[in-house]
Amino acid sequence: MWIYEKKLEYPVHIKSKDLKMAKFLITQYGGPDGELGAAIRYLNQRYTMPTGMTKALLNDIGTEELAHLEIIATMVYQIMHNATPEELKEAGLGAQYVQHDNAPFPTDVNGIPWTAAYIATLGDPITDIHEDMAAEQKARATYEHLIALTDEEDIKKVLKFLWQREVVHYQRFGEALVNLYEYIDSKNVFDMSIKKENS
Repeated sequence: MWIYEKKLEYPVHIKSKDLKMAKFLITQYGGPDGELGAAIRYLNQRYTMPTGMTKALLNDIGTEELAHLEIIATMVYQIMHNATPEELKEAGLGAQYVQHDNAPFPTDVNGIPWTAAYIATLGDPITDIHEDMAAEQKARATYEHLIALTDEEDIKKVLKFLWQREVVHYQRFGEALVNLYEYIDSKNVFDMSIKKENS
C-alpha cells in the first residue's frame, strides 16, 4: 500500500545536546496529541468515510503523520545519542535510560506510555472530521509551546515545518467537512434517517 522513500520529509541535523528539550519533544512522539496517535486515528477513520475524497485525504494525512513520527524520533535520537547516563538522569530522563537506553520510546512528556485511549474514532464521518480538526489544532498549539521552549535554530526549523503541516492538515479537514455535507445533501441522508425514525 505504501511506497517508502528512504529520506525524512524534512531534514533533521541537530548539533546540540539539549536533553531537557528531548524530554519535551517526546510528547509529540507518543503523547495524547502526538504524531503516533494522529497517524493511527486517521488511518482507522478512513474506513468509515462515505466519499472517495475523504477516504483518500485521511489515508494521505495519516501517512504523512507517520513521516512526522519519524522526524520526531530522529530529533529525539540525535539529541540523546551520545548522552551519558548521568546527563540523562540530570535532565529527568533517568527512567527512560533504565528501560530504553538512548532509544526513542512513545511516551508523553511525563513518561506515560502511548495508549490507544488517545484515539477517537466514532464511526460517524462528521464527528470524526471535527475530532480531526480539533486534533490538528492541539498539535499546532503543542508545536508552538515546543518552539517557545528552545533557542536552538536546528530544532526550531524542524518544529516550524511540523507546525506548518498541522495548519495545512486543519485546512484540508475543513475541505473534507464541506465534502461530507455536500454528500449528505445530495443523498438526503439526514432526511432518510428522520423518516426511518418516524416509521
